[in-house]
Amino acid sequence: MTQPRANFDWLLKDLADGVPGIQQIVVLSADGLRIARYGGDPDAADRVAAACAGLQSLAGAVADEIPHSDGRMRMVIIEINGGNFYLMAAGSNAYLAVLANGVAEPGLMSNRMRDLVDRIGSHLTSPPRRNGQTV
Repeated sequence: MTQPRANFDWLLKDLADGVPGIQQIVVLSADGLRIARYGGDPDAADRVAAACAGLQSLAGAVADEIPHSDGRMRMVIIEINGGNFYLMAAGSNAYLAVLANGVAEPGLMSNRMRDLVDRIGSHLTSPPRRNGQTV
């Protein structure tokens, strides 16, 4: 796990308070390490972060097949019985993931996530690492 960043809690709480039904919010690096979280279990946040690394890689591979695409994933939404999962690019080598129950409205969720990323995207970054060390 990467070192949690100060002052992220209130930013993530603001998103959770603004969209009913959010169960957990995770900010993660492109290589699947948790940067910050709000709600839920810390171990679950680590598992979500690890899974998101594979998901964003898969989305990027699919994006490469779309003509005139730059190959970068912007957002993935997965509808699951009982809720939805959202993954959004959130800065250089960083992503914002949200797990929500069926009460959360997908349009509102994506708009609020985009607003958060627009406001603080420059702070939601993860420097590249090599052999576990920041380069």
